Amino acid sequence: MSKHIVIIGGGVIGLCTAYACAQRGFSVTVVERNAAQRDGASFGNAGMVVPSHFTPLAAPGAVALALKWMWNPASPFYIRPRLDAELFSWGCKFWRAATVEHVRRAAPLLRDLALASRKGFEEFAAVPDNDFGLVKNGLLMLCQEQHTLEEESKMAEQSRALGIPAEILDAKQTAARDPGARLDIAGAVYFPLDCHLAPARFMSALQTKLQNIGVKFVWDSEALGWNLEHPRRVRALKISGGREIEADEFILCGGSWSPQLARQLGLKIPLQAGKGYSLTLPKPRQLPQICSILVEARVAVTPMAGRLRVGGTMEFAGLNEDINPIRVRGVVDSFRRYFPDFRAEDFDGVPPWRGLRPCSPDGLPFIGRTAKFFNLSLATGHAMMGMTLGPVTGTLLAEIMSGEKPSFDLGPLSPDRYN
Repeated sequence: MSKHIVIIGGGVIGLCTAYACAQRGFSVTVVERNAAQRDGASFGNAGMVVPSHFTPLAAPGAVALALKWMWNPASPFYIRPRLDAELFSWGCKFWRAATVEHVRRAAPLLRDLALASRKGFEEFAAVPDNDFGLVKNGLLMLCQEQHTLEEESKMAEQSRALGIPAEILDAKQTAARDPGARLDIAGAVYFPLDCHLAPARFMSALQTKLQNIGVKFVWDSEALGWNLEHPRRVRALKISGGREIEADEFILCGGSWSPQLARQLGLKIPLQAGKGYSLTLPKPRQLPQICSILVEARVAVTPMAGRLRVGGTMEFAGLNEDINPIRVRGVVDSFRRYFPDFRAEDFDGVPPWRGLRPCSPDGLPFIGRTAKFFNLSLATGHAMMGMTLGPVTGTLLAEIMSGEKPSFDLGPLSPDRYN
């Protein structure tokens, strides 16, 4: 009889995990707190698949930048002032993790995970009637200041040492690489292995595929708690409406909401919800063909089938999905500094999107089976790398469900590393 797996969360991590598990013949049920038509962090993001981003969020210099920006509500990083013991504890863990040694250990693993995921996207794109706008023409790290370009050039050296090709370009070479828009920059670093896609189209295609292969969805259902068979085994998931869903295995892919459910089982999963914003211009006055990161501003720019998505910022305000217009204006103003032919009024009437990204203190996701429970696994904490690492996360969880040795060493990603 096929093993029944319940996946809590219908974001990119949950759906990729459901797909990989269903491909192996498991019976899969996905429980999602929102409706089938939703707009969470997996839908309005920049849609980038970036093997070049092998440096975890917790890295040398990150704390100094955070302290510089955290009191400015229009800056790339902002903490909404509040008394929050969990936020303070998370910040202390982040500070301890932001070391050269941590980056040295984490970089090869993040590189390998991202490259495996990129292959997964290519394989999924090859499935008939599965076009989700995958474009494999690289990424530009755009630098306005010469000293920033010099720092990014050092990162390019590290990238090449890890086997990720990188090319340093001056302003003219950047314009020749992508003449679609006029830029005000000193130069850029080009990463040819990176690519981008339309995230909402990917999620729609994946959801349709899952429905076609028999995955069951339980929509508009909040996961409220657990029913234990004995102290080390979960029997059922309690959901809204007084219902329970029994299963052989449970995988928590609840994004920023994961700690609430984990806490009920005595598990410590330190996550902070990092709110990001984006705006999508339907008819931009200029359209670059290569996605880019505006380095000083920490803003992402992605062309998507004739449209242009501009997004960024990291706002720690708890599980709060309100839209802060100051943050949105900061994204627009930053974008216009790099793309000077665009005007503020180009964004008039463009509805801002927001999403909560689950951020771990060390910048690494939580992936794997918990030590405390035989049949509970976690897949959360991917921060801005959720889209990039979706397919490989699903594969790893499917391997665990099958009793196989995972393709990668999951020790650094253990969900028990803070317990």
